Amino acid sequence: MKTAPRYRRVLLKLSGEALQGESGSGIDWAVVNHLAREVRDVRRTGVQLALVIGGGNLWRGASAETQGMDRANADYMGMLATIMNGLALQNALENAGVPTRLQSAIEMQRVAEPFIRRRATRHLEKGRVVIFAGGTGSPFLSTDTAAALRATEIGADAILKATKVDGVYDSDPKKNPKAKRFDRISYAEAIARRLKVMDTTAFSLCMDSHIPIIVFNMFQPGNIKRAVLGRKVGTLVAE
Repeated sequence: MKTAPRYRRVLLKLSGEALQGESGSGIDWAVVNHLAREVRDVRRTGVQLALVIGGGNLWRGASAETQGMDRANADYMGMLATIMNGLALQNALENAGVPTRLQSAIEMQRVAEPFIRRRATRHLEKGRVVIFAGGTGSPFLSTDTAAALRATEIGADAILKATKVDGVYDSDPKKNPKAKRFDRISYAEAIARRLKVMDTTAFSLCMDSHIPIIVFNMFQPGNIKRAVLGRKVGTLVAE
């Protein structure tokens, strides 16, 4: 018997670093193709799926700023990096047989559609995966904030935050072997503790819009699908 997804529409947030694999930078095509297969399996459940991708594997604006680069220009370069990652992921998804549309907050009509909310929701209704690139289109805002904003705009039922760790901890588990993992935590507590899994603006947007966030390890095969089906995985950030 086929299990129905718990959510009608979700937004999957992927970091740019997730695409670099073990290389430390750039795009690892084995990782990208693995993600495409995972997304294909999720789409087969019937859920409507949108993605936001970061650009940290190609450009780190924070590092450039420490070297004297103007913050706004550094952020714009980061937005362009997300479009490059979006094109790579779109290519892999379509090779896997998944109809995909890439929309950008920065107009680049030869390679991506401009972000138009009604067009994006129509694509989702038709069963297409929509990749939102270009961040919010404005500097000084992270791709986490872009994910929260787009999730709100398209009426997503949840944000799936795919990370390198298996949930939200009270401290960095790589530095503290006694770090405690939360099964569930409120938006307010996550903000008060200044947990780094998402920035404060993103948490606040999700809290105001009542959009739960599921934080989980993306490298565990099947975790994205488990989250969509409502099975226990990672940490739930909610009210």
